[in-house]
Amino acid sequence: MSVSLQIRGAVALITLERPDALNALDLDALRALRGHLAEVRDRREVRVAILSGAGERAFCVGADLKRTRDSSASYAEALFLDKEPAAEAGLYIRLMDLADLDLRKPLIAAVNGHCLGGGLELALQCDLRIASGNASFGLPEAVVGSIPAVSGLHRLLKAVPPAHAMQMALTGQRIDAAQALAIGLVSEVADSPAALLDRALALAERVAAQAPLAIQALQSLARQTAHLSDADAQRLTELYWGVLRDTEDRLEGRAAFAEKRPPHYKGR
Repeated sequence: MSVSLQIRGAVALITLERPDALNALDLDALRALRGHLAEVRDRREVRVAILSGAGERAFCVGADLKRTRDSSASYAEALFLDKEPAAEAGLYIRLMDLADLDLRKPLIAAVNGHCLGGGLELALQCDLRIASGNASFGLPEAVVGSIPAVSGLHRLLKAVPPAHAMQMALTGQRIDAAQALAIGLVSEVADSPAALLDRALALAERVAAQAPLAIQALQSLARQTAHLSDADAQRLTELYWGVLRDTEDRLEGRAAFAEKRPPHYKGR
């Protein structure tokens, strides 16, 4: 099994299971990952997911160049195909872009070991990123005459200050977990791989305890307001606030606060 899925109550744990290949992604692994994420999206009882890599050497080092399929199709032929046939025709990077899955549930990257190239592009698509002390991060594509192909530079520029993003991209050099924490690429660094997973689960359970509709609204606002003016962002924020105002969960949250008890949210 190249990618595994475990459901722990309201939390899903998705693990890349190719430690011998540093959890590199071939077509089968990409399809399995996308399938598990679609299941997380569609299972109402699951409220948050964790993405991790098996073993202690790597979270993911991107596409498995030894096992991604060669094709006689030209780029022009593959360009105009849909996602799956394009991947079959050699444009496998389309399967690494998860935006079309429309997950709408928080995804936490638990990064242990190397997080390089497409692996970092995968982590950058997660809502939260935490790391163990042995983690390293990099976009080394320029070193081998290429560029990050899954909007890696675009997402990195949004995640960290531009000077740091451009230095990583232009030099291809890796940064360690301490540097990643200092520039805001990750929010926490755990002492050990075991502590990393424990912390990821604790974070996931904390998120899962919140009102699901509010969490989805926060995710939507984060994605939809980044390019807006303050005035336009406020209009959209007010719209979402109004949508939530009379939901069962909002009423329950107010009642629980007044009664000094934990709320019981249902996602309604």
